[in-house]
Amino acid sequence: MPNPQTDGGAPDGDEPERNVLAEPLEECSGDPETGYLRDGHCRHLVRDPGRHEVCAVVTEEFLQYSRDRGNDLITPRPDLGFPGLADGDRWCLCLPRWVEAREAGVAPPVVLDATNKSVLEEVSLETLREYAVDDR
Repeated sequence: MPNPQTDGGAPDGDEPERNVLAEPLEECSGDPETGYLRDGHCRHLVRDPGRHEVCAVVTEEFLQYSRDRGNDLITPRPDLGFPGLADGDRWCLCLPRWVEAREAGVAPPVVLDATNKSVLEEVSLETLREYAVDDR
């Protein structure tokens, strides 16, 4: 039987993972495919130490900031199946990097419907709402 905390399934096998609004977690992006499992969802997984749980609409400013800190999200890496990101792409960001970017004043907008509820352990819903975007 799959373990949802390690395999990305529903938390109790019946209920889908929840977003920060306590609703079923929506897909962040299928093009490019994102998430630790590359299934389009920002899941909370024990085996994901980076916590790819924040669905963000990346900005050029954030992408440059991330690259300057050693995480180049711009350059395609075909060997890893990574297409490279551009301004406006949706991507499951690591929670610590989003928090760091926020403190630096360059945090990208957040898609609340696709951001995992586990993010609320570190960032308040009020703060997330300040960065919320509805880009669909």
